[in-house]
Amino acid sequence: MLTWNVTYHTKPGQRTAFYEALTQLGVRENSLQEEGSVKYDYYFDAQDPNALLLVETWTEPALQEAHCQTELFARLQVLKVKYCADVTIDKFNY
Repeated sequence: MLTWNVTYHTKPGQRTAFYEALTQLGVRENSLQEEGSVKYDYYFDAQDPNALLLVETWTEPALQEAHCQTELFARLQVLKVKYCADVTIDKFNY
């Protein structure tokens, strides 16, 4: 199993707009349909109004890598440029 904690640090005041854009694009729903996807959930940071956490879990790293090659993932990158100042990723294999 592979879990990534992806913290999107949005530009000031853009967290809600970013989350709404992700929702409209169907990132969560579509990602959960991909082979090997176990969890793909977003969380609002209670202390930082510009942080959005994505916790994604995959059965194996190769399937997560395949996810990163999808058209949906490419469209997500466009949203990140528009709304995010920085992204940090913590990776856990178990």
